[in-house]
Amino acid sequence: MTVLLETENLTKHFDLGHGRQVHAVDGLSLAIEEREIVGLVGESGSGKSTFGKTVLGLHERTAGRVSFQGEDLPASYRQQDFRRYAPHMQMIFQDPYSSLNPRMTVGEIVGEGLKLHSDLSGREVRERSAEWLQRVGLEPAHMSRYPHEFSGGQRQRIGVARALILEPEFVVCDEPISALDVSVQAQVINLLDDLKASLGLTLLFIAHDLSMVRYVSDRMAVMYLGALVEVGKANDVFFDPQHPYTRFLVAANPEPDPRTERRRAFSAIQGEIPSPINVPPGCRFANRCPQAMPQCREQTPQLIPLQEKGGREVACHLFG
Repeated sequence: MTVLLETENLTKHFDLGHGRQVHAVDGLSLAIEEREIVGLVGESGSGKSTFGKTVLGLHERTAGRVSFQGEDLPASYRQQDFRRYAPHMQMIFQDPYSSLNPRMTVGEIVGEGLKLHSDLSGREVRERSAEWLQRVGLEPAHMSRYPHEFSGGQRQRIGVARALILEPEFVVCDEPISALDVSVQAQVINLLDDLKASLGLTLLFIAHDLSMVRYVSDRMAVMYLGALVEVGKANDVFFDPQHPYTRFLVAANPEPDPRTERRRAFSAIQGEIPSPINVPPGCRFANRCPQAMPQCREQTPQLIPLQEKGGREVACHLFG
């Protein structure tokens, strides 16, 4: 397979002034192949959304490299860079309520990308917008309505149509279902699955729900405090987690059967997540890990392949 997008030591720090920085993403390297769905999971505040936005140039990266189709992308985007890369890389945002302009009609929202990045006439833009609304399960007759007239699930479908109308090769899905009811989540996931098959999309799917990520993803990447701790095939990571943090995440995932969920024993992760302003030396999970060794608090583990696990990559001194 051909690598579509690759990051190498991607770093994003937010400057707070007085020499203080938030280490949102620290040296993250990840390669995503064409037509692959990579699920990115981790607790809130682990840096997942920041990683996705930095890849797309919505945040200026502090250090590292991002390449798309073999071309290195600029660290700081100018207007002409957005015009050049936006038709190829898009984002579906988490909140369907705040990500749509309330002053624009649905037709204007969906067709805005075509107006900016194509030579189509106004009539052709309206026709394509109507086609895409129908493609995501909405009525073309609704083009003159405004976002507040739609439910959360319908708004997210509008966001999907807006992102995909340009038919980009790569899409970042930033927790696109977390604000939706469970039944609506399934509808949006099935919609993305159908569109991925028909368009040959490559997706970075950011989410909290490990079961959902396992269902939609080819590979799963686990992130903790700005760094990757485990990467592998989605089913392998979910059913045979290797990193202690991944094991806790999987154990915390609720069972579908409420009777089984009530009976099962659950062990929560002890301790607090270290501050992203004062990241501790060594392994970032060491202060919460029941298997931590002295070297874990001194040496930062690197992602290493586990050949006996099909090339799974794990950043843990237990395997080094």
